Amino acid sequence: MTSLAERALRYDREHARGLRALAYRMLGSRTEAEDIVQEAWLRWSQVDESTVRHAGAYLSRLVTNLCLDKLGSAAAQREQYVGVWLPEPLLDEEADWSPDPEAQAEFAQDVSVAFMLALERLSPLERAAFLLHEVFDLEFDEIGRRLARSPAACRQLASRARNHVKADYARREVEKEERERLFRAFSEAVRGLDVEALAKVLAEDAVMMADGGGKVSAVPRPLRGGRLIAKTLIGFASVPAGSGWCLEPTRINGLPGCLIHDAATGRLLQTIALAPSITAPDRIGALYIQRNPDKLRGVLAALGDSAPPPVDVTKCAAGSSRECDADNASTQD
Repeated sequence: MTSLAERALRYDREHARGLRALAYRMLGSRTEAEDIVQEAWLRWSQVDESTVRHAGAYLSRLVTNLCLDKLGSAAAQREQYVGVWLPEPLLDEEADWSPDPEAQAEFAQDVSVAFMLALERLSPLERAAFLLHEVFDLEFDEIGRRLARSPAACRQLASRARNHVKADYARREVEKEERERLFRAFSEAVRGLDVEALAKVLAEDAVMMADGGGKVSAVPRPLRGGRLIAKTLIGFASVPAGSGWCLEPTRINGLPGCLIHDAATGRLLQTIALAPSITAPDRIGALYIQRNPDKLRGVLAALGDSAPPPVDVTKCAAGSSRECDADNASTQD
């Protein structure tokens, strides 16, 4: 007879990754996704496996339903959310959040902020049908069983969702060299306090969004226009900061970006993801700034420590914290 410990190991090895990927895309929250996967395990541990024909289908159906329940309560919370809502950031090194290394579906590996925001605009059932078909490559007969809807109804839900996603979101791959170039141009322009240089890095229709969640100060609505964003960033960059901040380049949700630490304490203060423009491919089209401390906890956990990470201030751009101060200041009211 299989022990509970053996079942737990098999659950983690065979199912947790795909379930986590599904839950994150459904909820936009890594913390809630982890909770859902844990809840699914607790329920699965009480089930006699011999009565289940296909464990993977059973578990993904369970996670889908748990996510739909969570989305029902989250809808009211989102209506009361203070300021801009952005998904919790994922660092690219975290492979456990993709469905499967071999997944070839069009949207399978996509967790970009723009894609997550497009999903956020769908109804819960549209989101579930779209993800199960377009990301996890399930047939509509199976989707119908999971959502307690007819295959035809699920096909309609997925089709409507796909049209909405396509209208809201244009996908563009970012090669390593381009990521580095965009980030370097952005950071050098800010460090040089050069409005013109930064405006040239940003697309004319660029947008900046910052999520403080009412926990910390942040721009309360999207800021639009490359020149306006450049003036705002450089304006704050020109004001002496009270303490040094340090920038650590990384990839966030598949995009070039950085972690911003307080250089004195090492505390993680925010993340910034830079999305290349669709209309001007050599420029930045969007800046996504996550400041909500509740949404930064997962990043801290991914870094391997819930305590403030140590920061080598010598790695700050140009040996100065001014660049990072500017990035942080850009999110202030």
